[in-house]
Amino acid sequence: MREAFDAELAVFRRQLADLAQRTRDAMTRATTAVLDVSLTGAAEVINDDAGLVEAHHRIDQQALTLLALQQPVAGDLRTIIAGLRTSADLKRMATLARHVAELVRQRHPRPVVPSAVRPTIVEMGAVAARLAAAAQEAMTTGNADAAVALEQADDEMDTLLKSLYGTLVFEHRWNVETAMDLTLLGRYYERFADHAVSVAKRVAFAVGSRG
Repeated sequence: MREAFDAELAVFRRQLADLAQRTRDAMTRATTAVLDVSLTGAAEVINDDAGLVEAHHRIDQQALTLLALQQPVAGDLRTIIAGLRTSADLKRMATLARHVAELVRQRHPRPVVPSAVRPTIVEMGAVAARLAAAAQEAMTTGNADAAVALEQADDEMDTLLKSLYGTLVFEHRWNVETAMDLTLLGRYYERFADHAVSVAKRVAFAVGSRG
């Protein structure tokens, strides 16, 4: 009975890691689309979002099945609960990637990102990808120390956001629509980073239960 439960729990963890990988890829592709003004790239991210939501629901259903049928002990219970919350974080991260891509579709053929702030958005996309990769690695390895490292990288994202907003406030070179788009774009990357940190904290919570 325990062997069967462990096998199902391993499947649950693999599903979470797979969703993390797909979420990371979604934001990477969304960043490329917004920088390249690519309708095709944006459409791929938007269309793939339904599959990510479906994967999220499958993970939640698996968690509920484990809770209802297997009577997990305390450590396993913490792992499952952390997994449920991680799934919600990953779903939200995927939604934020979709929002980035939607800006491309809404403004095409006009670029969302003016050349003056392109380096900042490039760096925000890179930090987002790095945070997502670190969160995925934490999930795969069970590294409870990852949350601290991710919080430091999240500080970098906050600095980039302040730089972007400072440019919007002090350099009156863009119309209201462009300023609003950049404000939203910065917010999407910031929230994506925050959810990646939350994922690492969930891992620390679950691993701590087994320590």
